[in-house]
Amino acid sequence: MTETREPALSPPGGHYTHSVRSGELVFTSGQLGVRPDGTHTAGLPFEDQVRQALANLLAALRVSGAGPADLLKVTAYIVDVANWPRFNAVYAEVMGDARPARTVVPVPELHYGYLIEIDGIASVAAPR
Repeated sequence: MTETREPALSPPGGHYTHSVRSGELVFTSGQLGVRPDGTHTAGLPFEDQVRQALANLLAALRVSGAGPADLLKVTAYIVDVANWPRFNAVYAEVMGDARPARTVVPVPELHYGYLIEIDGIASVAAPR
């Protein structure tokens, strides 16, 4: 098992790593919309938070040699299920042709006042 560190991500905010690779599988921790310099986007519009959280997810994958096409499963935690259509629109824009299995979970709140948190599982051997 290999822990990874990506300079395009802020340091983890707790006792964890952004992603871990075990064999062909890559597991990412939940990604909030924290910018690489550590500043927060929680006060910005929902779409901006989604874009940053997705950028963080992709950066966490990249360090393990994975990209959007390698994603097997994505889980998104969103505050207020009414945000689901807005999430889906940004997600489709950013992910392009990649269509991994996905779960969207409405939650009452997230850390630091964020409205979105995203994690994923990828396989570096996933068929393209």
